[in-house]
Amino acid sequence: MTEFDFGLGESVALLRRTVRDFASELIAPRAAEIEASQSFPRDLWPELGALGLLGITVETEHGGNGLGCLEHVVAMEEISRASPAVGLAYGAHSGLCVGQIRRWGDERQKRTYLPALISGQHVGALAVAEPEGGSDIAGLRLQAELRGSHYLLNGRKVWVTNGPEADVIVVYGRTDERAGPPGLTAFLVEKGFSGYRIGPVRKMLGMHGAAACELIFDDCRVPVENVLHEPGKGLEVLQSALDEQRVVLAGGPLGIMRAALDMLLPHVRQREQFGQPIGAFQLMQARLADLYTSLNASRAYVYGVARAHDRGQSVRHDAAGCLLFASERATQCALQLMQAFGGEGYGEDLPAARLLRDAKVYEIAVGTSDMSRLLIGRGLFETSDE
Repeated sequence: MTEFDFGLGESVALLRRTVRDFASELIAPRAAEIEASQSFPRDLWPELGALGLLGITVETEHGGNGLGCLEHVVAMEEISRASPAVGLAYGAHSGLCVGQIRRWGDERQKRTYLPALISGQHVGALAVAEPEGGSDIAGLRLQAELRGSHYLLNGRKVWVTNGPEADVIVVYGRTDERAGPPGLTAFLVEKGFSGYRIGPVRKMLGMHGAAACELIFDDCRVPVENVLHEPGKGLEVLQSALDEQRVVLAGGPLGIMRAALDMLLPHVRQREQFGQPIGAFQLMQARLADLYTSLNASRAYVYGVARAHDRGQSVRHDAAGCLLFASERATQCALQLMQAFGGEGYGEDLPAARLLRDAKVYEIAVGTSDMSRLLIGRGLFETSDE
């Protein structure tokens, strides 16, 4: 299929080809096995590190590639095209963990944590949501009490992607119960800290290779030097991180839509009914057109917001908007793929069903579609002229 040229430049095109070749050779052949075994492919992490993808936006002086949000999106898209689950695990590591350390860490924290995360020796994660909820950031309840040279963390985090494997986790806790959102603080927690343990692994509808679990903090001792940014500045850290990472994670739905086309195009040529390929029927051609236009409309929005971020523009509303737009269209494309495959699409162990299960998570993770609509609508209302 001829790809539409979005004018992203030769360096981005080269990156896309490099990641696509890597993912086609080392990830795509294992996608079904990763799904069936529900196992995290940790052996891929050093490979991703060697390719420079785990620290893609980290400055070169700290061992990264010093590239931008756009390149991060393209890498996320091509990995997700091969396996949405590996793509989600990659995004949680490279964006939600490494990205926050890169943006807010001090020199000691960067020297301590980034090398092993960038090389793939270590796996990173982000822990925000709690049993009582995740969208209400001001309502987070994990307690962080200062005791001399350490904080003691007490509470639970849930739905932590990469949690079972993570060596380094960015954790949000409350250091001032009376202060509301300003009472939140971000911490860098290592899996070996006393009082930290991994809880039950959650069985999810999809994304079976990106394991999510509960994390339990029982007087978990975190050194004061592991506060990310400053005490009480956790909301600032989280909001700035989400502005960029919503854009990066929007590459996941892009990869899912491209994977749907990868499956459907050969199917409509090879599958015959009534003496001709089903691709000759206008209804099937309409499905192809819907998938193609949904993919490219989503790409245009996501790439545009990524470029704006790289130019230093504020993208809060459009970061939520491009993820909202792409995620909902990815789910619809997966549904259309399943419909086109008929009975073969409904089999639980078949690729079409896997894409549908995987696509739905992007309407929930990193802020539900409902919360994205509230964020966008409220922002437009508050900033519009009379």
